[in-house]
Amino acid sequence: MEWNEEVIGRLRELWAEGHSTAEIGRRLGVSKNAIVGKAHRLDLPARPSPIRREGSEPSAERRAAPRRVEGPTLPPLASSGGPVAMDTAHVIVATVAVAPPPVPVQAKVVPPRPVLVAPPRPQAVAPRPQAVAPRPYGRIVTCCWPIGEPGTKTFRFCDDRSEPGKPYCDEHAKLAYVKVRDRREDAA
Repeated sequence: MEWNEEVIGRLRELWAEGHSTAEIGRRLGVSKNAIVGKAHRLDLPARPSPIRREGSEPSAERRAAPRRVEGPTLPPLASSGGPVAMDTAHVIVATVAVAPPPVPVQAKVVPPRPVLVAPPRPQAVAPRPQAVAPRPYGRIVTCCWPIGEPGTKTFRFCDDRSEPGKPYCDEHAKLAYVKVRDRREDAA
């Protein structure tokens, strides 16, 4: 849409009549935000907030925004190329004490002490069954099949040893993982 003089004049009329920005937008065929932006750029008088009700007290008066300072607020950089003029009456000279560099310290070499290690004692270790596959990261995972009604004192989980790579024991895995049958078997 183009903001020509005719459309701007119609906007000013509808604004003066007190129509909402949404209503003006509907009548002109543009969005409410387009109306708000154009009214701001045309410096039309401010509208009372539709949220504030008549007769309600205004909250605290708004403070005026601080005035911006005209021109640069920082001195020019010394690396800008040319010499920089300085007011020598306000220059403060500071003396800084510089510490001498640290003296390198010679490291004392201590030979390692011999460590006595006792031979390991033979321990009785139960042989690990060969049928059980090793668990990832050495964790033993238990079956997490829920048993009972959640929220009651009798609710618990199965806690049997789970199948490798599955969250359930063999019995509950058979219930949880059902093979998909071929539709042709049902048709026969």
